[in-house]
Amino acid sequence: MSDTAGIPPSGRTGRALGPGLGVSASGVGLIRRRRRRWIRVGTLGVTAVVAAAVGTASAIYAKLDGNITPDEAAAAELARYEKERPTSLVRDARNILVIGSDSRSGAGNGRYGRDPGTERSDTTILLHLSAGRRSATAVSIPRDLMVDVPACLRRDGSRAEPMFAMFNHAFESGGSACTVRTLEQLTGIRVDHHMVVDFTGFKAMVDALNGVQICLKQAIHDKAARLHLPAGTVTLNGEQALGYVRARKSLGDGSDTDRMDRQQRFLAALVNKVRSNDVLLNPAKLYPVLDAATSALTTDPELATLRGLYQLVRGMRDIPTERVQFLTVPRESYVYNANRDQLVEPEAERLFERLRTDRPVEVAPRPGPRDGSEEPAAGVSPAPTFRGNTAADDDCR
Repeated sequence: MSDTAGIPPSGRTGRALGPGLGVSASGVGLIRRRRRRWIRVGTLGVTAVVAAAVGTASAIYAKLDGNITPDEAAAAELARYEKERPTSLVRDARNILVIGSDSRSGAGNGRYGRDPGTERSDTTILLHLSAGRRSATAVSIPRDLMVDVPACLRRDGSRAEPMFAMFNHAFESGGSACTVRTLEQLTGIRVDHHMVVDFTGFKAMVDALNGVQICLKQAIHDKAARLHLPAGTVTLNGEQALGYVRARKSLGDGSDTDRMDRQQRFLAALVNKVRSNDVLLNPAKLYPVLDAATSALTTDPELATLRGLYQLVRGMRDIPTERVQFLTVPRESYVYNANRDQLVEPEAERLFERLRTDRPVEVAPRPGPRDGSEEPAAGVSPAPTFRGNTAADDDCR
């Protein structure tokens, strides 16, 4: 029998083979048409999913981008005094002034005290990012440090006279621009960017991370800070973390230096939590952190976008934790008032000079002379050592 037996001759329609089978006894034509239909439907589905994803991503980006408040007034005031400001000496190194505001205004902040219509810098940290992002050094500036505060533009439009006062008076007098100018005048370091965070924003960031784990060598019972914590490893929520970093009189020796030490240890723990893969690689956990962080920030206009913030911190991901350092500027009791501070010289100028020129410093828990720096032993290290800690330090060991 011929191999072609039962197959319609060429040119026939093949209708006798049954409805819907086309020109092929095997139904190949129908399968091809259906496949093309499914390809079109699949392509439209994928396109719709991609469009939805892009739309969602765009909406999220716009939301986070719009959270950040640009500090236009500070930018204008700093531009007015541009000729008086120090110049950057090292390309690609960056100095960011981080200001923790004690403002009682705004939702949720009133519980921390009466709002007198003013605010001071409860915490001020100069963050130095080295060129090439080899290290990050955060320097705490005591709020009670006696300094020369320049003539600054007040919030009511008038201009304050220059005065010798506590460092945190600069923020009360003229906001972030006045704080930047005071810090630059004190250190000779150019501040490239600044950001302000208030109480509510700080708590929100900690809560968005589901708390930050620290180690306490002793239990804490502080009525003023509403803080009751057991000794050992504990995870602080936002409210507890705020009490921990702000408490002063009832914790440690009651000094501002001791308070800054606690802040530095907490920030080290915060850095480790943010950098953990559990946060950075989990969009469901990362988004609320970004939402809380951006909502909490008032920054110079250049930083007041997600792109600006990303460009600033993208290189920090690769800095080893032992090179993320926290230290206190060399200080001692002010000669005329034991409740105030003054710089320890020449140790303070040694620190400022190294930051200006992007040269390394080392930190250690043990303070140097008069709470300042220790000169390196011959052949041991090219960098002086200052009081502080790193993100790699473990308080529980």
